[in-house]
Amino acid sequence: MIILRKVNGIKPLIVYLNSLGIIYTEEEIGALIKQKMIPHQKPIKNLLIFDLDHIDWWIEHNKR
Repeated sequence: MIILRKVNGIKPLIVYLNSLGIIYTEEEIGALIKQKMIPHQKPIKNLLIFDLDHIDWWIEHNKR
């Protein structure tokens, strides 16, 4: 069985990151999206999807 780990929107992503002890504001996430520095999908206007497996990889490779 395949379990898809995805969240829709910036706020749920922030909740996930906070659960890992990683603190970002909505503004910081927005800036990362604009700079294409955080993995995300935008299939339609006003819908952001974050694959948590990709986010976990991103965290490991971009420790701040």
